Amino acid sequence: MRKVVAYELLSLDGVAEEPQEFVNDWDDAMNENLKRVIATQDIVVLGRRTYNDWAAYWPDSENEPFSGFINKVQKLVITSTPLTNEWSGSSVVEGDPIAYLQELILQPGGDIGIHGSIKLLQSLLENSLVDELRLVIAPAFRFQGRKLFENVAPGRLSLTRSVTSPTGYLLLDYSLNK
Repeated sequence: MRKVVAYELLSLDGVAEEPQEFVNDWDDAMNENLKRVIATQDIVVLGRRTYNDWAAYWPDSENEPFSGFINKVQKLVITSTPLTNEWSGSSVVEGDPIAYLQELILQPGGDIGIHGSIKLLQSLLENSLVDELRLVIAPAFRFQGRKLFENVAPGRLSLTRSVTSPTGYLLLDYSLNK
């Protein structure tokens, strides 16, 4: 059975939107953390907004290790409209995305990655489909923007790993108690 593993960049006050505004001191520990996260993923599920942003940026990027990963991995896009930007390995999920992911979890394979895609991740959390959260918490307040944990039901997490990067970012892994 596959795991659904979400990787998110957050400000200290929980904002997930526009992480380039508060993540600006990327260091080797953060790079190694990202490599560890993506090493087990063979499918990534994206929301439409994230797909549009990333399809415009990542195909021409040389920002490793993520560009090599995201450009080669199978990408499933949750959207009700056809994709306008072509990106290798991308396809639209037909029908109910929750039912689709419930089926996908039962198939053999690596971890299913969720990157960015705030609304999608909130929906997956509400439906108890996330197994692990891998969070990068920036030492910055944002105050504006969508927060990852808005409108998410209360629940208990188990901390499975914590590292502080040299530039002050918290690299936290949580398993969700389902």
